[in-house]
Amino acid sequence: MSWSFLNWSLVDVLWFSLALAFLLAYCIHKISAKNNESMDFFVLFQDLIRYGKTKNLKRANWLRLFDVPKRWFWHFYIVSFCWNGFLLFVNLNLIYHRQSYPSWLIAILDELSGVPSPDSQVPQLSTALVQLLVWLHSLRRLLECLFVSIFSDGVMHVVQYLFGLGYYITLGLTVLCVDRIGKGTTSISKVDWLQVTGFVLFICASLLQHQSIVLLAGLRTGKSGAVETFAHRMPKGGCFQLVSCPHYFAELLIYVSLGFVFGGVSLTWWLVVLYVFFNQALAGQLSHELYVSKYQSYPKDRKAFIPFVL
Repeated sequence: MSWSFLNWSLVDVLWFSLALAFLLAYCIHKISAKNNESMDFFVLFQDLIRYGKTKNLKRANWLRLFDVPKRWFWHFYIVSFCWNGFLLFVNLNLIYHRQSYPSWLIAILDELSGVPSPDSQVPQLSTALVQLLVWLHSLRRLLECLFVSIFSDGVMHVVQYLFGLGYYITLGLTVLCVDRIGKGTTSISKVDWLQVTGFVLFICASLLQHQSIVLLAGLRTGKSGAVETFAHRMPKGGCFQLVSCPHYFAELLIYVSLGFVFGGVSLTWWLVVLYVFFNQALAGQLSHELYVSKYQSYPKDRKAFIPFVL
């Protein structure tokens, strides 16, 4: 399916719609936060956008029936690790053994990209590289969830949980759609400075995110490394001196870096980045508001999400 009035594919429309949805959610939150928190719409809306420590709402008991543990975050990354690993394996098989995609995968990509499957197509090198980086990112986040992060009894809405599972499946398909739609690097000799920049940014952003997650986990442990509390303490150290949520900022940078690895010319991927921006901005704003309201000594010049900007 092709949206001819913009020459957009279905996958483009999907990511743009998600970006607009989270932009709208951000705006509604900023407006509704100033109004009566007992309003039914406010409670329902906030229940859908909040999770973990920010889910500090007075909610009816029936709403709690839709809660699932936030510690289930690792489910997202095991799904992503397996699914994107599978897609990477399929792509490498096509590159080295000329084995075509499964028919069901071809049908999905035909629908999402709006571009018929070519009779013979070797995946672009940039696509395989992005797949590898997404897979490594998923592996790191999985290991951090299992062995670094210390989860309390925080919860998330079952809709958020199901969305998260579907997100990483859709993300892997999107990478293949970019390959179908765009023109990327086909050989290692054609890797340019922008893609090298993408690799460097990916590594730096991943290190920043890991450091931030280690610092957050350290707020709940003592000098011996043993868990002392599940309470939320004021984050400090590292890039927490600049923003309330440097791990969210790092997530955005990771997706920007993948856009560079794609060569910086994929509209589809920049729409993914736009979605990530608004998604992480909303999550960062919720955490920032919690910190400001909870800690009287919280730095007033600290931003929520992007240093010195937002």
